[in-house]
Amino acid sequence: MANHKSALKRIRRNEAVRLRNKYQHKTVRNAIKKLRNTEDKKQAETLLPSVVGMIDKLAKRNIIHANKAGNLKAGLTKRVNAL
Repeated sequence: MANHKSALKRIRRNEAVRLRNKYQHKTVRNAIKKLRNTEDKKQAETLLPSVVGMIDKLAKRNIIHANKAGNLKAGLTKRVNAL
């Protein structure tokens, strides 16, 4: 158990941040799945910029690695262009 008041605060804050990161990551994963399952090219082209922005935001906040973000964006763009 933590011995200092600041350590207790840090534990509480870390848990809040962990839950926020988990929520944001799950939201982006669901958006990616929705985009991948879309068969309509028009709808996919409108979804792509918002999903790419969400991925960029996760990478900027170090929730996912920058290289993973790049790979996801490249794969999604390739898929949308192939429709």
